[in-house]
Amino acid sequence: MSKKIGFIDYYLDEWHANNYPAWIEKASGGAYTVAYAYGEIDSPLGGKTTAQWCDVMHVERCESIDALIEKSDCIIVLSPDNPEQHWALCQKPLRSGKRVYVDKTFAPTAQIARDLFALAEENGTPMYSSSALRFSKELAELPEKDVRFVLLSGPGKPENYLIHQIEPMVALLRARPVRVLYAGVEGAASYTIEFADGKLGVANLLVEGPFQTTVKFADGAVVPIAESTETFDRLIAGMVRFFETGEVQVDARETVAIAAILEAAHKAEAVPGEWVAVE
Repeated sequence: MSKKIGFIDYYLDEWHANNYPAWIEKASGGAYTVAYAYGEIDSPLGGKTTAQWCDVMHVERCESIDALIEKSDCIIVLSPDNPEQHWALCQKPLRSGKRVYVDKTFAPTAQIARDLFALAEENGTPMYSSSALRFSKELAELPEKDVRFVLLSGPGKPENYLIHQIEPMVALLRARPVRVLYAGVEGAASYTIEFADGKLGVANLLVEGPFQTTVKFADGAVVPIAESTETFDRLIAGMVRFFETGEVQVDARETVAIAAILEAAHKAEAVPGEWVAVE
């Protein structure tokens, strides 16, 4: 009998909620299925209502987060484009003791990120969060060597897509972020992040285009990566492993560092050309 996953979302008719159920069932060979869902509001984008979404997806609608937690074996908190909702949506799941995956972007500030991890730890709730871009096939195949510099570029708007470049940057550089510098022109934004130990990362948002990465190692070797593939396949496979074993896939300290960089980056947007400290 398959294990039952509960979705908690701000609103359910969004890309992640629409695609995760089939991907999870495929990745787990049917061992895990999305069986329950709770939406805080109906889609404000003119999409399906919570009831309509549940009907189409063949998922049981729960009228409360409490009811969903009681029925579910493990939980996914979604709201990928509204991270400001994660604090409220996570309060009960992170007290449940059940395994919880929280979708990107984890938290709008570093302090909220720290508080969410503290809440999970206090209640013995295994939990992690990540952007799918951390898990690309190309990054996984890089040699285990010291990385000094990372240059990334990709599509999207800063408020919900900068995470997809900062996540792999932090995973590769493995150092404490210090400060952020922003510069931008029409249709493009650039963020330079200085790390401890003389490391540097640059993230460029180009609105359109593939995710590309250039990595320079301490030994001078440079590896250009033209695209990022298998990102969601590997994210979902890791999520299933987590639900099965309880072993988290991403260190909480990295997730807090990512939140801190994003917080500083958004502050830096208001003062182009000036360094903003990562706190």
